[in-house]
Amino acid sequence: MLDLVAVGEYLIDFTPAGHGSMGNPTYEMNPGGAPTNCAAAVAALGGSSAIISAVGDDLFGRFLIEALKEFNIKDCGVQLVSNIHTTLAFVSLTAHGEREFAFLRDPGADTQLSKDLLDYSLLDACRNLHFGSLSLKHDPGREATYHAVRYAKQRGIQISYDPNYRAPLWESRSHAVHELKNGLKYADVVKMSEDEMELLLDVPKSKPEEGVKQLLDMGISTCYITYGAKGAYYATAKGQGFVNGFSVKALDTTGCGDAFMGAAIYMQLYEPELPLALRVRFANAVGALCATKMGGMMAMPRLEKVEEFLELNK
Repeated sequence: MLDLVAVGEYLIDFTPAGHGSMGNPTYEMNPGGAPTNCAAAVAALGGSSAIISAVGDDLFGRFLIEALKEFNIKDCGVQLVSNIHTTLAFVSLTAHGEREFAFLRDPGADTQLSKDLLDYSLLDACRNLHFGSLSLKHDPGREATYHAVRYAKQRGIQISYDPNYRAPLWESRSHAVHELKNGLKYADVVKMSEDEMELLLDVPKSKPEEGVKQLLDMGISTCYITYGAKGAYYATAKGQGFVNGFSVKALDTTGCGDAFMGAAIYMQLYEPELPLALRVRFANAVGALCATKMGGMMAMPRLEKVEEFLELNK
C-alpha cells in the first residue's frame, strides 16, 4: 500500500547556481514539479509514494526518471513521450529566496499524460491521491488527471489538491480561475496560499476564516491556507486556527508549499490522533527546512532532521 500517489507535472527546475567564467548567471538542473515535490516530501519523511506523469524521451526526461530512484519514489506511473520535450522551468530568486518562474512548456511532455496508459495498480494501492493544477490546462493531461481523480474518488481514496497559480502558463486570469476552482469539487483535503485564496475565493488575505468556510461548505474536510514564513491557517468541521511558522535563513522557497502539503498528509496518515494544530506545526517546520536549501525535491528534509528542528524550537 502506498501512502501517496501524485498525479501531474514532473519537470526540470533550472535553479540559480552562481556565475560562470564570463560573469553570466549559471543554472543547475534539478527535478521538480509541485505534485512530485509533494511525493518527495512524503518519501523523505519515511512514507511511500509514487508519481503518475509524463516526461519527454530526451536527456531531461531520462534524468528525471533516474532521479526518482534517489528519492525512493516509484516511477512505474511515468509515461515516456516522443517528439515533445520535457517541460523546463527557469527559477529566479530574490535575496530572501522568493522565486519567479519562466516556463518552456507549449506544450511540454507533462501535458501529454494519457488516460489510456494510466497505471491503475498505483491508484488501487494508494491511501491518498494528490493532484495539482498545472496539469489542468491542456488535454490530454487534464482529461487523464480528472480520470485518475474520479477513479480514486469512486473507490473511497482520499483526494488532496493544491491549486497552484502560475500566471505565465495561462492565456488569461479568468481561464486559470475557472480551471483551478473546478478541481476543488473533487478534493477532500485542500492547501492553497493566501494569494490563491484571494484569487479563487475572492476573500481578503486577512480573513482566512471566510475562505475556509467556503471550502468546508463545498464538502472539503480539511483546509490549509499558507502564509509563507508567517505560518498557516487550518480548518475542519471540528475547529480552526492559525499556527505560527518558523524563522529561518531562506535560500530558495521553491517547493516549500509542497513540502508543507506532503508533511500535512504524512501526519494525517501516520499521526491521525494528534491535534491538528500540532500536525500543522510539523508541516510548518518541514516547509521552513525546505527553504534553507536550494531546489525543491532536493531540499525535502528527513524525519530526524524535522524532529531535531522542532526540539530546538520548542
